Amino acid sequence: MNKSLSRLFPHPMTSLLLLVVWLLLNNSIDPGHIVLGSFLAILIPILTAPMQYPQPILKKPLLAVYYVLQLAWDILLSNFQVARLVLGPVGRLRPGFIAIPLELETEVAITILANTISLTPGTVSADVSDDHCWLYVHVLNLGDEEALIRTIKQRYEAPLKEIFGC
Repeated sequence: MNKSLSRLFPHPMTSLLLLVVWLLLNNSIDPGHIVLGSFLAILIPILTAPMQYPQPILKKPLLAVYYVLQLAWDILLSNFQVARLVLGPVGRLRPGFIAIPLELETEVAITILANTISLTPGTVSADVSDDHCWLYVHVLNLGDEEALIRTIKQRYEAPLKEIFGC
């Protein structure tokens, strides 16, 4: 795509998607809707292009699919574990915070790790240190801190390092 055309369409698939969504929302393919939808489909990506961060490239996309499936399974199992804890005696709960040392380099990978932890019931990502070296996590039932850190690093951080090539 030449330079002037790429300035007009910085994200051509987004423009196409915006036009299709506009037409579907209006349930019409009248010329007026096509013109207005095309105008918005061109204008919105142009206005938002400077706000886009360069996205890291997935080095291993099949591993990313496996990661999502593994996460879905972990979420399912964690729901049962948390339900058992919450429905049992309150005295069994030992909430606490842990600090996980990070080896991930990109903000996107760190964000995905933090979201992975928050999506899994029983754990919530609380903060990332300013130097991006530590992820602070609240745990509903903290038993062996070192074992939990090892599990998170092996089960989630290591695959993310491979996926993003960190």
